Amino acid sequence: MNDCASRQPIHHLSFFILHSSFFIMLAVPIFLAMASGFVVVGVYTERKVSAFMQDRLGPMETGKWGLLQLFADLLKLLQKEDIVPTAADRTLFLLAPTLIFVSVFAGFAVMPLTPTLQGSGAAVGVFYLLAIVSFDVVGILMAGWGSNNKYSLFGAMRSVAQIISYEIPLGLTILCVVMICQTLNLQTLSFQQGIYTHETNYLFGLKALGIDVTGWGGIFSWNILRNPFLLVAYVIFFICTLAESNRAPFDLPEGESEIVGGFHTEYSGMRFALLYLSEYAMMLLVSFLGAVLFLGSWNTPLPNIGPVRLADWTSGEPGTVWGHLTGGFWLLSKVFFVVLLQMWVRWTFPRIRVDQMMHLCWKVLTPAGLILLLISGIWRLLMV
Repeated sequence: MNDCASRQPIHHLSFFILHSSFFIMLAVPIFLAMASGFVVVGVYTERKVSAFMQDRLGPMETGKWGLLQLFADLLKLLQKEDIVPTAADRTLFLLAPTLIFVSVFAGFAVMPLTPTLQGSGAAVGVFYLLAIVSFDVVGILMAGWGSNNKYSLFGAMRSVAQIISYEIPLGLTILCVVMICQTLNLQTLSFQQGIYTHETNYLFGLKALGIDVTGWGGIFSWNILRNPFLLVAYVIFFICTLAESNRAPFDLPEGESEIVGGFHTEYSGMRFALLYLSEYAMMLLVSFLGAVLFLGSWNTPLPNIGPVRLADWTSGEPGTVWGHLTGGFWLLSKVFFVVLLQMWVRWTFPRIRVDQMMHLCWKVLTPAGLILLLISGIWRLLMV
């Protein structure tokens, strides 16, 4: 009897490990395929969106509506010679694109896609992502220094200054969410923002109003409305992710009008393609993170309104096929909407100067992030 009792926890642990391993093996290839496929869709979309905004046609010659343009570019990159400058530090030069690529794609390991489909259910997923998102700066510095090119080095130095600086307000806004939700687990954060939460949600987070919106679900349970200050935090978060991704108007490390191509000036062929792929993968990663932290993750935006149970109808029960389909659909819809906003910003605002970039970070966003963090702490104490 005692022997059976001692084996039971081991049996449960083995089942948990096998169950978790199955979902990890299923989720990781899905995220890798999604990120790779996003580059195809994202590059074509950006070309067409920018062309529409500037009243031009964009790619038109290769395939119907220019759909084969990206594949033509890929074929061209495959045929190009992989050139390593004679005076370059060969080890750093060759390793840098791989390091940037791996560091960005490793971030998808902890992302939840549906209520039960997640690469890794790490309890410190947010902390892991903060470390991963900032690690690509090491690869960028290696690329700039190893190229033995002054323009590459200038681009790398700009990238170090930009990414490290904007990590401060970025981390502060993420800490606001962590402080309100009291967890670092991304899947737990997701459950708190929908009808399947075990916590009581009040309208705009104001317990004094006494309006319980837990059963409403939808957008009323999202973090940007659970605490009104988190909407401002998300705006700061979005600006910081543009800087983390080297996206315009924060594309100073790649400022072609000033430093040719920045840190990737000397790269060609597939190594340049890896750097290009990593930029779009970073856009996707930070959009996923923003959607999970602020925009309800895989939860539906449609609330229950009286007898019209929109949240119930458009949210599948966790673990069911409908749950996977609806969860994945809502999360990807939010992610691609944020990516579209990133493209919109790029083709709307001009590139800012270095001093303007630093002024915005240290004198505007960082103080605002500190104030929001203080408000979030007080809010958590008073509203519980």
